[in-house]
Amino acid sequence: MTAPGNSGRELTYREVGASHGALPAGYRHAAVERELGNGAATFDVAVARLFAWDMHRAAGIRVAPSTPAPAVGVDVQLLFGIGPVRFPAWCRVIDVVDTPRRRGFTYGTLTGHPVSGEESFLVEHTTDGRVVGRVVAFSRPGRWYTRLAGPAVPLLQTLGVRRYLASLTD
Repeated sequence: MTAPGNSGRELTYREVGASHGALPAGYRHAAVERELGNGAATFDVAVARLFAWDMHRAAGIRVAPSTPAPAVGVDVQLLFGIGPVRFPAWCRVIDVVDTPRRRGFTYGTLTGHPVSGEESFLVEHTTDGRVVGRVVAFSRPGRWYTRLAGPAVPLLQTLGVRRYLASLTD
């Protein structure tokens, strides 16, 4: 657990940073990759959408317009749900990748989030010119209603990840 960030909440899991290596036991794992296109322009568009939280909005997740771009220590409140029924899901950005050919960030769940775990988002411009989007995550139910929802939760997460990556291209 880490000290509270700007939300006053704490991380809900101990394996901080594990989405960058061997995923921890006791969690559901997801690793999805999608080729987004080719060239610097595609890379720039995908990165801009990722860092403006547009990827989340395209997946039906509400993000406050005032939420800053992802930076280490930033806490973000995401609102999941359908129509007016929304569940708050607080996350903290724990890592940012910022190199000329790789950009992305990782966030971990905070107290009150429906699940417990971590999700990493990366856009890479490969040496052969391809642009690849990648999401790696590990999670387990964090609230009574996600435990009750059982097998529906991984299905919804998989659909969300596919929407995330689809939103990074034109």
